[in-house]
Amino acid sequence: MSAHSGAPLRLIILGSTGSIGGSTLEVVRHRRGMGRAVEVVGLATGRSGEALAAQAREMGVRHLALAEGDAPDLPAGCTLHRGADGALALVDAVARPGDVVMAAMVGYAGLAPTLAAIERGCPIALANKETLVAAGALVTAAAARRGVPLLPVDSEHNAIFQCLRSGAPREVRRIVLTASGGPFRTWERDALRSAPPSAALQHPTWRMGPKITIDSASMMNKALEVIEAHWLFDLPAERIDAIVHPASVVHGLVEFQDGSVIAQLSPPDMKLPILSALAWPERLPGCSPQLDWTRLRSLAFEPVDHERFPAIGLGWQVVRRGGTSGAVLNAANEEAVRAYLAGEVSFGCMTDLVADALESVEAPPLSSLRDVVDADARAREFVRREAARSRPSATSRTGRTATPGSSSSTSAPSTRSTTMSGAGRSSTTSPRSGT
Repeated sequence: MSAHSGAPLRLIILGSTGSIGGSTLEVVRHRRGMGRAVEVVGLATGRSGEALAAQAREMGVRHLALAEGDAPDLPAGCTLHRGADGALALVDAVARPGDVVMAAMVGYAGLAPTLAAIERGCPIALANKETLVAAGALVTAAAARRGVPLLPVDSEHNAIFQCLRSGAPREVRRIVLTASGGPFRTWERDALRSAPPSAALQHPTWRMGPKITIDSASMMNKALEVIEAHWLFDLPAERIDAIVHPASVVHGLVEFQDGSVIAQLSPPDMKLPILSALAWPERLPGCSPQLDWTRLRSLAFEPVDHERFPAIGLGWQVVRRGGTSGAVLNAANEEAVRAYLAGEVSFGCMTDLVADALESVEAPPLSSLRDVVDADARAREFVRREAARSRPSATSRTGRTATPGSSSSTSAPSTRSTTMSGAGRSSTTSPRSGT
């Protein structure tokens, strides 16, 4: 998939009508404008049939998948794969070794088609963090066996991926994921417990779909990202950290054994990590805004408040537990977010439901996709049952979070709040115990 290869890049986009899918098509237009041939050979979406048809017309795509809804008016010669397994059928029908698959479907639904693409020898541009959260051991093992790369598209993981090119794995002391803090970064704890969906959906720096926006508001997205980082970079919990950076300019940092810290900076625009993944291992001229160093005066950081945002600690807990606990967390969270958006539970109850599922739902060792499917079903059933007993006025009671370097702590050691002033000055965060 070299950027300078004579053959066109063949691309399949799973989740083409979502925010990542739309940005991916912008990158495709950009590459084509540079004279870099890109052939989009497959598009899959959940329920946006008309948008899918419009994309097919523009990009000349003949193989499509639609999970729900009525079939749209498609261009002549198109094949439409329908139903929940439509994306999987699309991959089976179209994917060839070397095709790049943009895995951007929301949630657990992206797992099966992503695994199928790996088995066909397709490099994966991975925007769907839930795939690794639910089945990281299976996905990474399959990718290693087939010799295909997992190229992170999440801005934080793509940043770490870029920074890691500065040293050997044995030289890495820890990685640090940044978090914007979401819309509730400055809210008091009592107000946060009953925050309405209308407020939770107003992210200050990123424009994303509703599920990931709610995850960002609760900081559950950072729990998912801790687990994803564990699988992508083969690091234990105590070497994965997080810090709040409201400006979303620094997306990730790697601290090396000698004390050097390499960071990746860019304006918050997903086209950059998408282009990075599609052009790997090379770099192409970008289509995203560039940093204006004449206007950037400071870079502020602050520790994660684990009392107000206990969800992130569940990620470290899952990394330590292993097995199917990731599938339990992922399914429980998807159901909790659904219940919150439907007005069935309060904002504060979402993390409680996920924490309760991790404590109560059986999470045996992970050896097959069936193990993931079963754990997913048990967790969803548990959350649906518990949510039915809740009321929107219920308050959060979760204080049982896990931290990177411990197995039973209830709050994480704070990372010192720091400010990096000026473009040429540097600062580091204070290390956690045991790293």
